[in-house]
Amino acid sequence: MRILVDTQALLWWLMDSDRLGAKARRIFTSDEPVVSPVVLWEIAIKASLGKLSADVSEVSRVIAEQGLERLGISDRHMISLQSLPFHHRDPFDRMLIAQSEAEAMPLLTSDAKIARYGIAILDSTQ
Repeated sequence: MRILVDTQALLWWLMDSDRLGAKARRIFTSDEPVVSPVVLWEIAIKASLGKLSADVSEVSRVIAEQGLERLGISDRHMISLQSLPFHHRDPFDRMLIAQSEAEAMPLLTSDAKIARYGIAILDSTQ
């Protein structure tokens, strides 16, 4: 099953963090995790603001090395984004929600606010 991965879940997996639950960890080995450029965009912004210590080129290299699928941003995603209600203001999460909706793909996340959008959610802490 293809599963869209949010930034936090990807970072937890890359850092082998205990915060990533066992079920979520299996997604990276048993399912088909999908990474959006939105994740790299968020990492780049937060790193440039000093909120995160990460190297986008290294993250990108590991994503490729691990064979994770990449999902581009399409017009369908923008159309979905435009129609989303403003339950959530975070632009990175909103784009991931739109991609999840447009692709009919569950989103792996720990953000409970995202459930208000009615998309399929998999809790990254479990």
